[in-house]
Amino acid sequence: MKSRARSSGADSRLSVRKSKAEKDPNKPKRPPSAFFVFMEEFRKDYKEKHPNVKQVSVIGKAGGDKWKSLSDAEKAPFVSKAEKLKAEYTKKMDAYNNKTSSQSVVGKSSSA
Repeated sequence: MKSRARSSGADSRLSVRKSKAEKDPNKPKRPPSAFFVFMEEFRKDYKEKHPNVKQVSVIGKAGGDKWKSLSDAEKAPFVSKAEKLKAEYTKKMDAYNNKTSSQSVVGKSSSA
């Protein structure tokens, strides 16, 4: 009897669950971090040196180990590139937010 009560309670919780909000396809993608900027280059080099390795996990672990062993001076070019990408993303997001807020204002004023 108790198991039935639990399962019906779980069913009611599932029916209350809201659907996932739809993503706007026009919204700019977030920029990669310095590590991911590094990994783009590292993957290319690693695949040239080790053409037989196809496992993503092996490449990822090797990249992570290499990133940890780099000094701050060696990481600097990747950090600066990531900062540039973030600045571009910020500009795009400002433009996107201004465009969406102006559309919502126009939509509200035309319905009144």
